[in-house]
Amino acid sequence: MSNNDEFEEYINGDSFDKVKQRFKNRSKKVAQTKEMLSKQAVQTKEILSKQAVKIAKQAEEHERFINKVTHLLGVLGFGGFCFLLGARPQDIPYVYCLFYFIFVPLRWIYYRFKKWHYYLLDFCYYANTIFLVVLLFYPKNEKLFMVCFSFAEGPLAWALIVWRCSLVFSSVDKIVSVLIHLLPGIVFFTIRWWNPATFAAMHPEGTSRRASWPYVEDKSYLWIWLFVVPLVAYTLWQVLYFLIVNVLRRQRLLRDPEVMTSYRELSKKAQKANNIWWRLSGLLGDQNRLLMYTLLQGIFTVATMALTVPIFLSYKLHVIFQILKVSASVWNGGSFLLEVLPRQVILKEKKKKSETQPVQTQDDQSENTIKINNLVAEEVEDHRST
Repeated sequence: MSNNDEFEEYINGDSFDKVKQRFKNRSKKVAQTKEMLSKQAVQTKEILSKQAVKIAKQAEEHERFINKVTHLLGVLGFGGFCFLLGARPQDIPYVYCLFYFIFVPLRWIYYRFKKWHYYLLDFCYYANTIFLVVLLFYPKNEKLFMVCFSFAEGPLAWALIVWRCSLVFSSVDKIVSVLIHLLPGIVFFTIRWWNPATFAAMHPEGTSRRASWPYVEDKSYLWIWLFVVPLVAYTLWQVLYFLIVNVLRRQRLLRDPEVMTSYRELSKKAQKANNIWWRLSGLLGDQNRLLMYTLLQGIFTVATMALTVPIFLSYKLHVIFQILKVSASVWNGGSFLLEVLPRQVILKEKKKKSETQPVQTQDDQSENTIKINNLVAEEVEDHRST
């Protein structure tokens, strides 16, 4: 072998060792970087956990203060609304539109976080969207007014009573639930009986005096626009709801049982209480409970829409019905504050004690915590307004 060959072999070998050493150094740097990042991630996670615990404790410490502020604002807002109702009833529709634009999007965000967002596909939100469109774009359309009147004083109004919506001023969620069902009826009550613009429409210049607004030609006209057309619109919603929830999103609901729908919550409550609704929904067998629930809901809608006809014709009956709705929501709110809320506080105290007991083993403590958490969750679900 010549001297040149030996020199080239030496150079190549030396270069290979240098490259190999570089790779080793880079591997060490990568490993060190990964280790440093993992440590930083652990530290960041610990910091965030500590901050989360701190925030939770602060929120718990200030919970009573926050509830007091919410209660104060709720009472003042309700009082201001009552004043406006008497002083300027013609402005109530605008108050309703403002309420819809502010609180319905906020509720969607909150319900999305809680996995309750399918509630916003319920009939009450479908009807409220129709109300908004009619009030903003077709306020003088008498036929659409009658359809909206049927929705507001039919299924929505009676749902307020049947599903025990509670007027609790310290809970924004409960206030919104009540107003979603109560406020539309008050809006159409003021337009029907108290709005000066309605009186002006009943006395147009150059024409004979009208008996009412909306003008009712005969009983058949009344039943068409207060019962038949609203029932068709309800049927359209029912078909769309079934296609979205039970066909398009069926797999999503099956994968995640925590995602709640109206049927899931109501069936869960009915099964737990073993009440008449659970027994009626099982008349066609357990496999057809959803169908039976839909039929019962349809019967409820037909009956409540039929009741809107006498309410539409009688001012006194309409006033009595408004008082009944408000009284029911206030009564349910009182029941919540005096019966449900104290039980929730007791369960929370038990939960704290179970978490701070050192004598118990970890498994026993975890088991007790799970039981108490379930009790708290059931207590909240049983009295959460729909």
